[in-house]
Amino acid sequence: MPEPTGLPAPAPGTAHDAAHGTAPAGRLPAAVLMAGSCLPVLGAVLLAPVLPRMQDHFTDVPGNAALVPVVLTIPALALALLAPFAGVMVDRLGRKRLLIVATALYAVFGTAPLWLDSLHEILISRILVGVAEAAIMTACTTLIGDYYSGELRDRYLALQTMCASASATVFFVLGGVLGAASWRAPFWLYAVGLLLAPVMARVLPNPMPTAHREKTDQQVSPRPFPVRRMVGLSLLTVFGAVVFYTVPVEMAYLLDDLGVASTGAIGAVTAVASAATVLGSVIFTRLSPNRRHRLPVLFGVCAVGFLLMGVADSLPLLIIGAVVNCVGTGMLLPSLVTRAMARLEFADRGRGMGLWTAAFFLGEFLCPLVLLAGKEPAGSLASAVALLGVLTVAVSAALLPAARTVPAGAGLPPEERW
Repeated sequence: MPEPTGLPAPAPGTAHDAAHGTAPAGRLPAAVLMAGSCLPVLGAVLLAPVLPRMQDHFTDVPGNAALVPVVLTIPALALALLAPFAGVMVDRLGRKRLLIVATALYAVFGTAPLWLDSLHEILISRILVGVAEAAIMTACTTLIGDYYSGELRDRYLALQTMCASASATVFFVLGGVLGAASWRAPFWLYAVGLLLAPVMARVLPNPMPTAHREKTDQQVSPRPFPVRRMVGLSLLTVFGAVVFYTVPVEMAYLLDDLGVASTGAIGAVTAVASAATVLGSVIFTRLSPNRRHRLPVLFGVCAVGFLLMGVADSLPLLIIGAVVNCVGTGMLLPSLVTRAMARLEFADRGRGMGLWTAAFFLGEFLCPLVLLAGKEPAGSLASAVALLGVLTVAVSAALLPAARTVPAGAGLPPEERW
């Protein structure tokens, strides 16, 4: 198997027929989709280092203590609420067209705070950024499903996770560097959308179903949208996203509870955790299809990490627990998204991925609230993380009977089995 350090080349028979405009030429289209998938990550972490300076600037605005942090989180909430509608638009207007328009608008809305003087106007611009991100993320993931299939699709979806995890660390550092000049300076990075949109228009082919699929669609009535299976998987994805974001969101507070106050040390531990997530995604691509989609095992690995973090009374044990958890989440996220993709036909792939994207970013938004709710009864944040570990074990155990009902190789593809 080729090394997963670069973009894998399309294998024969895994991409659609080039005559129908769905076979990307080389690796450039995949690279463009990976870059597009990183744009919502930019919105999630870029402003974190400058929030204190922004708070000082708007110190005379009533409610600034609550409104300024919302500037960072509101795009994720808007994305979670609007991704299902973006999925409908993806199916009706076309994936490529919507992606190009949304990427250009992302740049316009994202750079707006450079000229806005009102905190409330900035909040509105951030909501609009979330609208654009919903379309971008849904369209990028849908196009990966359109262009590729089977093993190659799994590898690209895992690579999407790897790129998002690695870019989070890069964007956090860039936000800090630019923020040293001004709290407004990081917003200039949103202009990358204006550079990326023309590249998307030039490089990405127009996706279409294969000739075989089109012929089949003419012969049989359209299959109804798989509501029940997608709703169940979406609910599981909400919980999976809470598991995924716990370490990046709460690690600084856990380190502070252990007496680690150095920003350098916090940054180093965060980088190690991010690297562990990337490692998990690489491991996902190396596992056989029968193993990479076993959710009880993947949730179990994440739970072990949480339990180690919950009982950690020293920095090394906390780091070990975080690494174990992040290796698990690096495998969990691509497993969830490939499982969702396997349930969708071309005609409803946009709506399906819109639901999945909404579920994932809703989990991101809920993650700190879940830990905050568990902190008071548990007595500490570390104990709340341990409780989350116990809950993750329970979810793993609940999924285990379903995994055993279908023996490996008994009719269903690996992505369809728990």
